[in-house]
Amino acid sequence: MEKSELPDKGQKKTKPERKNEKKKTFAKKVFKKKRTIRLSRKKYQEKVVQVTRVTKVVKGGKKMTFRAIVIIGDRKRKVGVGIGRGEDVVVAIDKAILHGKKHLITVPLTHLDSIPHIVHSSYGACKILLRPAAQGTGVIAGGSVRAVLELAGMKNILAKQFGSSNILNNAKATIQALTLVKEKIALGTIQSKKKKLFYKKIMKNYKDGLIL
Repeated sequence: MEKSELPDKGQKKTKPERKNEKKKTFAKKVFKKKRTIRLSRKKYQEKVVQVTRVTKVVKGGKKMTFRAIVIIGDRKRKVGVGIGRGEDVVVAIDKAILHGKKHLITVPLTHLDSIPHIVHSSYGACKILLRPAAQGTGVIAGGSVRAVLELAGMKNILAKQFGSSNILNNAKATIQALTLVKEKIALGTIQSKKKKLFYKKIMKNYKDGLIL
């Protein structure tokens, strides 16, 4: 190979070549960042609780939009409340579903599909009382509180709402109450029952004369 054919190592690049290289590296970084974002494929159940018209006074006149309140859950300890606004009802509901998926909470349930202890909570002028119930009771609640409890996966619970009857505030108050539920209490009750059964078996064996 001749010396003229060899690449010149000391050759400097021009300004347009440098700009093109910078653009390529920037495009690669942006592409990598977008590629890492993934939406959850888990299927959730949605329940539209309220759709209302909202008017806003603008310089040109009044602008009318829609507000949707949607409750989302998988009936397996996960539930959330979403709010969405849009010029069309469908757009507002879609936005509310996305908002609800971003703000999901996990609820600790007992083996009877209930909560382990009584919970009080309030949001604004709304107050909520949640009480555990025996098997076969069902979900005794009304309005948006019932929707939240059902989509969380509860089957035996008593709920009572005091104060204001605002749909959104009651739904938020129930979610705040569910966040206050302590999982350790539920685990403690199950462990104590298992221990009782274990000691009963030992006592039976002792009475029968198997253990000396």
